[in-house]
Amino acid sequence: MDIVVFLAVLIAAAAHAGWNALIKGTGDPLVTTVQMSTAAMLVGIVLLALAGLPNNEAWPWVIASSIIHIVYFASLVEAYGHGDLSQVYPIARGSAPLLTGLLGAVFLGENLTTFGWAGMFLLVGGVLLLSFGSGRALRIAPRGLAFALLTALTISAYTMTDGIGARASGNPMAYTASLFIGCGLGMLAYILWRRGWAALAGMAQNWRNGALGGTMQLVSYGIAIWAMTLAPIAVVGALRETSVVFGTLIAIVVLKEPLNLVRIAAVVIVACGLLLLRLA
Repeated sequence: MDIVVFLAVLIAAAAHAGWNALIKGTGDPLVTTVQMSTAAMLVGIVLLALAGLPNNEAWPWVIASSIIHIVYFASLVEAYGHGDLSQVYPIARGSAPLLTGLLGAVFLGENLTTFGWAGMFLLVGGVLLLSFGSGRALRIAPRGLAFALLTALTISAYTMTDGIGARASGNPMAYTASLFIGCGLGMLAYILWRRGWAALAGMAQNWRNGALGGTMQLVSYGIAIWAMTLAPIAVVGALRETSVVFGTLIAIVVLKEPLNLVRIAAVVIVACGLLLLRLA
């Protein structure tokens, strides 16, 4: 993987951790999530006007990914309603890369090298270890754990879908813009179904957090979509999961969760996995 792509995906991972922390840090994760999706949709409309439309071959993938993302956001909101950021986030993000790697090998012929698979296993192991390294018992209800695992499945599904769609689009920016417009419309429909029209009044409050999170959301995933047109989908997906390290730093610095030897060891394991993936 080119060093520019490698570093860009790490920046995207940091932005991903940032918008997840904003969701968990608010009183109503669903409202905040829809605020972000709406903000990202508005930015997407501007980008689509600048970039033009993706190729016709990409539209089935845009539609499929928009639907998968709605399930992803809904399950993520439910998971955060039953567990801590530092535990839900690693479980949701850490379970997906291996499944993505297997799907990529089977359906796209993207077979990783020995270094690649070793790096991926180390990265996933370190990510999952972080979820149990908070210095206290696992505080996530069975319902929250189920939704965290469902979130992991949707991550793998949309990663594969968008990797294929972005390559078919001929224009990663146009594909990204179209996707976020679809997601924004879908999430608005979802909150109206769940909460009714009164939910729109709640969205008018704390709109700055929504605008900030939505921008980070679009930039983060836009970089990933671009990277998947230049590197194996599974490797890009695995590198994105370093967002868990950034999420742990946020939990320690902002939420004042403890730093201990388990967390330090987990970060070292993730770093070793990153090194192997870079060598691969």
